[in-house]
Amino acid sequence: MATTPSNMMPLGTMAPSFTLPDVVTGKSVSLPDLKSPVATLIMFICNHCPYVKQVQSELIKLAKDYQAKGVSMIAINANDAVNYPDDAPAKMKEVALQLGYPFPYLYDETQAVAKAYQAACTPDFYIFDGNLKCVYRGQLDEARPNNAIPVTGKDIRAALDSVLAGQPVNSEQKPSIGCNIKWKL
Repeated sequence: MATTPSNMMPLGTMAPSFTLPDVVTGKSVSLPDLKSPVATLIMFICNHCPYVKQVQSELIKLAKDYQAKGVSMIAINANDAVNYPDDAPAKMKEVALQLGYPFPYLYDETQAVAKAYQAACTPDFYIFDGNLKCVYRGQLDEARPNNAIPVTGKDIRAALDSVLAGQPVNSEQKPSIGCNIKWKL
């Protein structure tokens, strides 16, 4: 596990479109199908990373708090499932059902979507406004597996609250830190 920071996509970048399979439903879905006219949170996560495991319950809380306000949440796993079988679609479905993910969990087998988003780590977070322009990219909060800071989602929550209030999101944003995406060789 190499600890890796976000690449920090430039603010204002348009969300790259995609069509990916939802591991729970087995259906292909696209960004236009899933986006919100308010805000869309795209998360690159996986099953085995300790940084992701630490925040899974907060991601569910975020969904419960913000989906009712019109925010769309989309989770994408782009890890190489051949070399990391815990991240294979069947295991993704298992985790999504076990934890009760209230958002789609998509599999980026070709890794083209992760590359288009400049994703570098799991977890890696991006918030897009109603026009699909990037207004936030970075960390969920300051919590990490080896520090004593509680997981609160404060950075993502502050950004979403700004978008919902029609206010600009603070441009001082800290990169997420996590396991590197497991790129295919």
